[in-house]
Amino acid sequence: MAKYGYARISSSHQDLSLQIEALEQYGCDTIRKETISGTSIKGRDELKILLEFLREGDQLVVTRIDRLARSIRDLQNIVHTLKGKGVVLKATEQPVDTSTSAGKAFLDMLGVFAEFETNLRKERQMEGIRSAKERGVYKGRKPSIDRNKVIELRSQGMGASSIARELGIGRASVYRCLS
Repeated sequence: MAKYGYARISSSHQDLSLQIEALEQYGCDTIRKETISGTSIKGRDELKILLEFLREGDQLVVTRIDRLARSIRDLQNIVHTLKGKGVVLKATEQPVDTSTSAGKAFLDMLGVFAEFETNLRKERQMEGIRSAKERGVYKGRKPSIDRNKVIELRSQGMGASSIARELGIGRASVYRCLS
C-alpha cells in the first residue's frame, strides 16, 4: 500500500510548502503538485496522472478536500473513480477517510461547503465588478485587435487567412471584426 500526496494552489503567488510538508509528515511516498484553479478538474494534468496511476490498496492524501476539488460534482467523480480502483482518500487536516462511514459522510459535507465558498466568492466578485462598472472604474479588457486595420486590409483585397497572418491573430477573429 503506497501513499500518494496531491498538493494544489490556485496562483503562483501562493505557497505549496506547508501542504508538501504535511504530506511528507503523513508518509506520502510521492507528491504530485500543481498551480491551477480547483473549480474544475479540466487542465489539472498532475491530478489526472495521479488518478490513472493509483492502484488497489493505495491511498490518495490531501491536506484539505478543497485542494482536491471545489465542486461537489468533481469531488464525487474523483471519489467514484478512487472507489472503483480500490483507493482510499484521506485528508491530513480533516477527518476524511473514505474507508469509514463517518469519513465518507464528513467528505460529502466538506464538499458542499467548498462549493458553497466558491459560489460566494464568485458572487462577491461579480458584485464588485458591477459596482466598479456603475462608478465607471471598470471598463473591461482593452481590445487587442485593431478592427480598423482588419477592415483596411480587407478593402485592399486581402483574404481572411492573409489578414490573420499579417496581424498575428486567428481567422475567426478576422471574421468577427468584419461582421
